[in-house]
Amino acid sequence: MDPESINAIAINDQRKKIEDLGRDSLQFSLLIKPVSADCNLHCTYCFYLEKSSLYPAYKTHRMSETVLEKIISSYIHTGQSVYSFIWQGGEPTLMGLEFFQKVTDLQMKHGGPGVRVANGLQTNGTLIHNAFAEHLARYKFLVGCSLDGPADIHDRYRRTNGDKPSHAAVLKGINALKRRQVEFNILVLVSQANVHRAQDVYRYLVDQGFHYHQYIPCVEFDEKGRPQPFSITGPEWGDFMCQIFDLWYPRDIYKVSVRYFDSILQKLLYGTANVCTLENNCCQYFVVEYNGDIYPCDFFVKEKLKLGNILEDSWKLLLNSPIYRKFGIQKSQWNSACDMCDYFNLCHGDCLKYRIYGDYTSRNLSWLCVGRQQFLEYTREKFQTLTENTRTQQCQDRLAEGQQKVKTHSKGVSVGRNQPCPCGSGKKFKKCCGR
Repeated sequence: MDPESINAIAINDQRKKIEDLGRDSLQFSLLIKPVSADCNLHCTYCFYLEKSSLYPAYKTHRMSETVLEKIISSYIHTGQSVYSFIWQGGEPTLMGLEFFQKVTDLQMKHGGPGVRVANGLQTNGTLIHNAFAEHLARYKFLVGCSLDGPADIHDRYRRTNGDKPSHAAVLKGINALKRRQVEFNILVLVSQANVHRAQDVYRYLVDQGFHYHQYIPCVEFDEKGRPQPFSITGPEWGDFMCQIFDLWYPRDIYKVSVRYFDSILQKLLYGTANVCTLENNCCQYFVVEYNGDIYPCDFFVKEKLKLGNILEDSWKLLLNSPIYRKFGIQKSQWNSACDMCDYFNLCHGDCLKYRIYGDYTSRNLSWLCVGRQQFLEYTREKFQTLTENTRTQQCQDRLAEGQQKVKTHSKGVSVGRNQPCPCGSGKKFKKCCGR
C-alpha cells in the first residue's frame, strides 16, 4: 500500500460530498489514546484529565510499539470498508513525530492492495511544527485543532500546566498546518467563556480563513450530578447555535462548513447519520487506551466499563461483549417525552453524555434538550429549503454528468431514440438525455 492509499475520507471529513457510505454491524472505528490523559495543557474544563487515575502506577503514559502494532494489524483484518484511526488524548502529539511515522509505516505494512485507511488527529496544536505538518500532509491526516475563539476567550480555560495562555502557540501550530496544506477543522468547545459571544467567535474564525467549524457543547457534572461552573445550559446552547446559524445562512452556506449543520442536512437528505449522536445505538467505535485497554466511549472510560485489552481479546469478542452491547442499547432507552417530539429523528434522545447525570439513568431528558428543540424549530424552514435546493442541484449535476457521458460514448455512433441512453440511467434515450 503506497502513501497515496492512506487518506482521510471517513473521519468527520466535512470536505467530502455528503453521501451515505453505508454501515453494517461490523463497521466500527477506533479512537486511540496513545498518551492516555497526559497533556501539555491543563484546560479547566477538560473531562479526560482525571482518567489518569485509572493508571496511577506510572507518572507518564506512552503507547508501546507492541501495543501499536497489535492495534493496527488486528484492526486491518476486520473487514472494514474504511479503516478509521482517530488519534486523540490527552494530547497525542506528545508521542512525537517518530510515533506517527511508525503509525503510517505499520498501516502500509499490514494494509494490502485496495485497503483504505483514514487517519484523524485531534490536537491542541501547540506541538505541531513544520516537519510534523509535512508528515500529516503526505499521509492526508484530517486534523481537528482546538481553538475557542480570539485570545481573550480561548485563554480563559485553555492554559498550560504553568497557567500560561496557549492561544499564540495554537495559532503557530495551525500556521504550520496551513503552510503544508494539511486538511484541518477548528474544534470550538462552547463554554461559559464564549457561549454569549457567538458572533465574536464565528467572525474571528472566518476572518482567520478557518472555514470548517465544529461547535461542541461543554457540559460536565460533578460526582453528585450537578453542572460544573464552566458548563452551559440548554437554553444557552440553543441561543448560541441560532446565532451561529444566522451568521452562516444564507451568506456563508457555500463558504463555511459547520459540522452540526452538515449532519442535519445529511439526515434530512438520506436518513443516515455521519455522527454517532444521531444514531440510535452507541456501538459505533472503541476507545483504545495507551496500554491496549478497550472502552466503549471516551466519555465513559470507567473501570466498570472496561471491555478487555487488545493484547488479549479479539475485535469480534469485543464487539459481542455484553458490557458493550448493554452500553450501546442505552441510546434507545430514552425519555418517554421523546416519543412525541417533532425532532426526535434529528436527535434520538441526544448523546448519553448529556442524559446520564443526577440519578445516572439514560431515561433523563438531555441536559441540552430545550436548546436543541429551540434551534431545530428556529431553523426548520430554512433546512427544508436547503434540502430541496441540494436535491435540485444533485439532479442537475447528474444530468450534466449523463450528458457528458452521451457526448463521450456516442461520438461517431448513432443512438436511436428508443435505445438505452448511453449515460447509463437505464432509461430510453428519448426519455433521458435525448429530451
